[in-house]
Formats: sequence, structure tokens, C-alpha cells
Amino acid sequence: MQSNTDSSAISGTISRLQSRVDMYEATNPSHANYRYWQLVQEMAKIVQSIGPPRGSSSPIGCLPTEILAEIFLYCIPEDANWASAPDLAPMQLTAVCRRWREIAVKMPNLWRRLRLEIGHGDWQQRAFCYESYLERSRGRQLSLTLECDNNNWTELRSLLQPHVNQISSLHVGLFSNAGSFPLVLADFGGLEELAIYTDGLGPAPALDNIEDSITHLPPNMRSLRLLDVLLDFRTLTSLNSPSWAGLTNLEVLVVGLVRLPRLLRLCPNLSSLTMIGVFMVAIETSEQLTHTKLQSLRISGNLSTDSVLFGLLGLFANVTLPNLRIVEVSNIGGWAHKEFKAFIERSQCPLESLIFGGGARTTAQQRAEYLTLFPSLELVVDPMRSLALE
Repeated sequence: MQSNTDSSAISGTISRLQSRVDMYEATNPSHANYRYWQLVQEMAKIVQSIGPPRGSSSPIGCLPTEILAEIFLYCIPEDANWASAPDLAPMQLTAVCRRWREIAVKMPNLWRRLRLEIGHGDWQQRAFCYESYLERSRGRQLSLTLECDNNNWTELRSLLQPHVNQISSLHVGLFSNAGSFPLVLADFGGLEELAIYTDGLGPAPALDNIEDSITHLPPNMRSLRLLDVLLDFRTLTSLNSPSWAGLTNLEVLVVGLVRLPRLLRLCPNLSSLTMIGVFMVAIETSEQLTHTKLQSLRISGNLSTDSVLFGLLGLFANVTLPNLRIVEVSNIGGWAHKEFKAFIERSQCPLESLIFGGGARTTAQQRAEYLTLFPSLELVVDPMRSLALE
């Protein structure tokens, strides 16, 4: 419990901040001023530190509804998606007092991100909480995480069905007891971002279901991240799905022979590609491919710096990337310097950053040549750095 002196100091601080916010509101009615948001953040920290209001005469109780609503947004946990827990905002805010509850339940932006756990405890009780949570989003875009540890998908599908067109971001965790993939992704008309991951304790469950699902992506999909779902590269590129044409970000874990042109043909609008795995570059006999959208290329293999192999030799031989800005490599053994130099000269790309992580062997002379070609290049050599899909 705080002393009268503490309460008086807090009251004075809030009063001063309120005056400054009022001033910025008067001069910036759109609330777009950066300093205005700084002030609101300061007030949010005070609200979190002193707990619930003590009557209408308390400093917090005197704040206008508009300011409280903005403070509530800053009380939301920083994790990507969170559980519907009574001791965390936004649920916590509804239990403080009637006024706070009325404000919180009428703020759809407080209820747009949620983590759902399937396969633990009493599903009916959790489903009731989840349904209330989702209804309060009032049609706004949703970001959901599904953590699946069993195959009871009927209830989950029933819960999500009214909201399938709201879900723009979806993270699906498939754990050891999940023997199938729970969703038909094509049904999610508003989905823009999908990430699939496992508990890392063994092969990805339901691999066949996953491959089938990512073949039929919804038309608005822009980002696909298969975080620790190991796929054969030939299988990946043989999916031949028209829905992949809209992807702008792809992060995959692959095994087998890699043909970069084949993947880029599948994703003509791709701007960022991260590829990690146990692979070798296949000799590509097709004609030269020019891909104008790719800006970021990150690759990590399974070779050490001491390896006599050149893990990416042949990767750049048949592609031209005129807008490439970022290249990061690690665990690829020897660096295919001559091929890469010919590639960037052919591409005439505006390369801004070249990063050699652990397991990538280069020489000072090679790096000097890149700096000659690109005087403002950010060139990083960090033996402790490695790529990971997170």
C-alpha cells in the first residue's frame, strides 16, 4: 500500500501529464504527435504501478475515457499473442471496476490477439472464454496462436468458424500428440501471415497434412514461415500452387538438392527468402532467371568453416536479382566468391548488407573486392552468428 506522500506525488505527476496531454490534444486533434504518445505511455506506467483506482476522486478515476482507453492499449502484454488469463490485460482491466470494464469491453483493439491451447485441461471452460474474447473483437483483424496437443479439431473449427475471415495472422504449434493438421487454410479468406512450428522433440507431426494445406493457401497470403517443419526441397517446389504467387516472405527448413531458380519461379513476388537446412545445390540447366522483387536472401547450411566443400557453389549461376539488398550466409563452408561476384556484377543490384556468419569461410581479399564494388556496403563477419527460424 502506498503512503499519502506517494499518492500525493503520483496525483501531482498525473495532473501535470494531464495538462500537457490536454495541450497536445488541442494542438493535435488527430493524436498523431509523437510527444503526445510519449506522455500517454508515461501515464500507462503510472497506472500499472499503482493498481486499481480508489474511488472517483483518485487521480486515475479523474482521467477522461479517451485517455484511459489509450493507456489500456499500453497495458497489453508485449508477447505476440497471449492467453486469456485473468491476471493479464485485457482480462485484468475488466475486473478492476465497472467503469474500466465498460471501457475495455467496448475497445475491439484490446481483443485482437489471442493464444488458444488445445489439448490441455477443461476445453469447454476455455472455449467459453475464447468465444467471449473473440466476440469482443467486433470484426477487427485477428492474430491468433493455436497450440495443438491432440486431434480434437471439431470444437476448434466450430469456435473459429464465425471469425475465419477476420484472422489475418495465424501461428500453429503442432506438438507430439497432434497427429494431423487441424485446419483447411483455404477457408481463411483474410489470412495474410502463417507460421507453423513444432515442439522440436521429433519429426513434424502430420507432415502430409501440412504439405497439402500449404498447397492451397488463401489468396491474400503474403508470409509463410515453416519454422521447424523439415521439407524435402523437391517436394516443396513440386507443389506448383498458384496461391504461392502472392507470397512476399518465405522462411523454410529444407533438405535435399536445392534449385533456387525453381523456387523463385514459384514465388514471383517474393521479396524476402530465408532458407535453412541440410542441402546441396543442384546444377541448374535452365535458362537465366531474372527475379525483380527479391531484396533479402538469407541461407544457412550444415557445413563448418573447415569444410573443403563450397556449399553454395552453383546457387547463383542461373539467377539475376537486380533489387537484392541484403545477403546473409552461415554454415556453408567455403564461400563461392567468383560466382557470387559475377552474380552481383551481372545483377547490378544495390547491395547494402553482406553478412558472413559462423561456418562461412572468406578471405580479406575477397571482402575487399566487395567493398570496392559497393563503397557504402555494410560488411559483417561474425563467427558467432547463425541463422535460426523463430
